[in-house]
Amino acid sequence: MDIKWDQILIIEEPIMFWTFIGLIVSTIGLVAGLTYFKKWGWLWNEWLTSTDAKKVGIMYITLGIVMLVRGGIDALMMKYQTSVPENTFLSAQHFNEVFSAHGTIMIFFMAMPVIFGIMNLIVPLQIGARDVAFPKLNLLGFWITASAAILYNIAFLVGGSPDAGWTSYFPLAGKEFTPGIGNNYYYIAIQISGFGSMIVAINFMVTILKMRAPGMGLFKMPMFTWTTLITCLIMIIAFPIFTIALLAGMLDRIFGAHFFTVADGGLDMMWANLFWLWAHPEVYIVILPAFGIISEVVATFSKKRLYGYHSMVWAVIVISVFSLLVWVHHFYTMGVGPTVNSIFSITTLAIAVPTGIKLFNWLFTMRKGRIVFEQPMLWALAFIPTFLVGGVTGVMLGMASADFQYHNTLFLVAHFHYTLVGGVVYAVFAAFYYWWPKFFGFKLNHKLGNWHFWLFNIGFNLTFLPMFFLGLDGAARRMYTYSAETGFAPLYMLSFIGTLIIAAGVTIFVINIVYSTLKEKRITERDVWGTGRTLEWMVPTPVPAYNFAVIPKVEAIDEFWHRKQTGKEFVNEKEIKDIHMPSHSWLPAYIGLAFFISGFLFVWEFQALAIASLALPFLGMAINSFQYDDGFYIPAKEVIETERKDRGEKQWKAK
Repeated sequence: MDIKWDQILIIEEPIMFWTFIGLIVSTIGLVAGLTYFKKWGWLWNEWLTSTDAKKVGIMYITLGIVMLVRGGIDALMMKYQTSVPENTFLSAQHFNEVFSAHGTIMIFFMAMPVIFGIMNLIVPLQIGARDVAFPKLNLLGFWITASAAILYNIAFLVGGSPDAGWTSYFPLAGKEFTPGIGNNYYYIAIQISGFGSMIVAINFMVTILKMRAPGMGLFKMPMFTWTTLITCLIMIIAFPIFTIALLAGMLDRIFGAHFFTVADGGLDMMWANLFWLWAHPEVYIVILPAFGIISEVVATFSKKRLYGYHSMVWAVIVISVFSLLVWVHHFYTMGVGPTVNSIFSITTLAIAVPTGIKLFNWLFTMRKGRIVFEQPMLWALAFIPTFLVGGVTGVMLGMASADFQYHNTLFLVAHFHYTLVGGVVYAVFAAFYYWWPKFFGFKLNHKLGNWHFWLFNIGFNLTFLPMFFLGLDGAARRMYTYSAETGFAPLYMLSFIGTLIIAAGVTIFVINIVYSTLKEKRITERDVWGTGRTLEWMVPTPVPAYNFAVIPKVEAIDEFWHRKQTGKEFVNEKEIKDIHMPSHSWLPAYIGLAFFISGFLFVWEFQALAIASLALPFLGMAINSFQYDDGFYIPAKEVIETERKDRGEKQWKAK
């Protein structure tokens, strides 16, 4: 072990000290509030142990929003550090830790949990199911992800943060160059989160393939469900690769193995290959569901069926194949040779074709449509040109010869932010505004939503557009300071101002959630926007625990729209029966805690104790195998009463 026991708490710097104090105060306040209002039982019984996919989804999204704020603070610190030449706000070491945490948190603990949360909320409803295939396993996936997020985030105060970047390249990530335990957090926490991701992938693939409503063939599924299915397939292929790579890296650091270390025959380039074999498909793991969200929003607010539905599906399938064949474009400059570079340049450029197809699908859907400029549609409209900039600059980076100029500069950083923020985050905001009223019974405030939209868009482009020019001028990524003679200062300052505007936009969004929860008018209409097309708009608002009183029989691609046009009834009371539901369970929370304890012991290199602690999660699995809980039933009478609350609605007609 190479542990500095006198640095268990990293609070020497003022930033760290006041962060530590803030965490203590906020934790005391949270505990005191829950105790005063007597909400501990409610929190445990209604949320933390609930196997309802909708509640699991909301918990995933809550985790993602908290991590968005956490990663956003890292971004603000980095931008402030580079806003002026030779700034001393952050030391070189602290800057390394901050940019490492920012990338890791935003990918693993913000983007993925939010996407998983939206899947939990929407997919069962879109396929006409009452829940996911494995409800208890679904809750376990959340708790494993949450435990990994907590484990990673305590690093910056307890033992020191990872500092080898979100890619954690060897040999930099090895003990010979980064001693101590900081990078142990990366290899353990991300490995644990990978287990949670695999649970999500398997669960939703089985749910979609086996639990669709009668009559819903694969080519009658909504686009968001299609993109979820393909995303799960990519995850099942790619995540085991990364899990094994993380395990090998952990063995190198903690047990003295030599998979990637330079000494004793280790191959540092093997880490780069294994990492990007996972990491480039990971881009599509988060972007494909975003494509599905935009497809749903554009069709709904254009009042038209999605143009070229079948071509859209095949484009997504082709993308999933190509996503596994382009990983070497991340290290053209590392000496793999012109032949290999040329092959992967071709596959990289080829993936732009099915991606471009989707852009035309959305544009042709809007053509001659009766577009309604509600908040979700604004985000969808902003998504298209913003993601297009990310895609076009990706094609530039895909050309091997040109990449020698762009590589490791801020041009690359701007590119992937236009892709991931302009793609994933824009789509996530569209999803929030679009589906929020369906689950909470009120819309988010329109005026505050407009402020959020314009501040975020202006700030985003002001932040990252200058970085293209900085990169072309030679500004390197991960550079914590620079001299005034470089001439970079004006554009760096402009970028910092843009970041402040983004922060203002996100703050407005959080205020909007609080304000709307307290003030906005409650609604009970099933078709909240009046133009819904898919099955989630057929159930009551807010969505009841059982989702569907009667499982629908599907006849068309946009089944709900079809029913509105034909006047077909939503629910026949004579068909309503007692509905079986899964019971709540404490075991997923216990197993998540067990993974946290084992992970923490491995991070601190208590090898014997850590290995022994692996019995804790297996104990939970053993207890589960002896539990014979058949769930419970919601009586048909209660279901009928819930459904009758909507009888005041007018007869649906297509608008």
